[in-house]
Amino acid sequence: MAVELTSLADVLALRFDDIIDVRAPAEFADDHLPGAISLPVLDDAERARIGTLYKQVSPFDARKLGAALVAKNAAAHLMGPLADRPGGWQPLVYCWRGGQRSGSFATILSQIGWRVQIISGGYKSWRRLVVAALQDQPFPCPVIVLDGNTGTAKTDLLAQLPALGVQVIDLEGLACHRGSLFGATGPQPSQRSFEGQLALAIARLDPTRPVVIEAESSRIGSLNLPATLWRAMAQAPRIAITAPLEARARYLTQAYADIVADTARLTAVLHQLKPSHPASLIADWQALADSGQVTALAAGLMQAHYDPRYAKHRARSTHSVTEIAAQSLDPDSLPALARRIADAVHQP
Repeated sequence: MAVELTSLADVLALRFDDIIDVRAPAEFADDHLPGAISLPVLDDAERARIGTLYKQVSPFDARKLGAALVAKNAAAHLMGPLADRPGGWQPLVYCWRGGQRSGSFATILSQIGWRVQIISGGYKSWRRLVVAALQDQPFPCPVIVLDGNTGTAKTDLLAQLPALGVQVIDLEGLACHRGSLFGATGPQPSQRSFEGQLALAIARLDPTRPVVIEAESSRIGSLNLPATLWRAMAQAPRIAITAPLEARARYLTQAYADIVADTARLTAVLHQLKPSHPASLIADWQALADSGQVTALAAGLMQAHYDPRYAKHRARSTHSVTEIAAQSLDPDSLPALARRIADAVHQP
């Protein structure tokens, strides 16, 4: 049987014991359905070999070799990752477009006695839904942007809002990046994978309620925000957190402890600022880093680099702003600050 995906709601409603992606590992790494496991029936080299044989020799020879390789790889999966699956196991299988790879593997599984289904249209049907949601459809609910200069704890505050009845989208969490030169938190997902996770996050929203999104540029690390979302954010009202420079510097020292502890990485990022600032200022910042004066370094970076850029960006903006002032950004003070943000969101 085939499962039709006509909306992202269909994807959210999928209830299978496992969703199996039988495409090659490189295809899976680029993007896949959320929650899917990779059980390729052809690896990357085998897939390339079959494609070359199909074009240069004959489709028949390609299919014959493909069948042998699929059988070999299916046997390895059955003896390995699937060895413990019980008789009532119900998997959902897909390939690129719901064709031979998923059909072959599903046939083998069904002959064992498992109730297996295939996604009609395969990965391409999922990708079409993502593209439609992010490019063709307007953003589904009112947006409020959580703004504030660097170091105002926006990300930590955003994380506390769902418990206060506020729906949010954590773009930095989805992008695995904190949105600045110092923001890398590890490898970022591919653009397609990021878009898929974002599309599902949007599909989960209640369109009758506002959603709070942290202020970002149109690019987070190496990833681009979809144009429809970026337009909605650019036109949205804002809640801006203000705090003294000293409080922000202390907060950044803790929030970016991973960079503070990695002097080589900190130096490399400071070098990236050379085109924007005099060599003498870069040298001063490097001296603060070398001597471990990271709070002073954070304050200097905000004063000379980040705050002026935020001010320049805001000078071009016409959206309404509600300011919420905080004297402290220590961990104990953030819950009360989050409640003030939630109250502002809930105001009619």
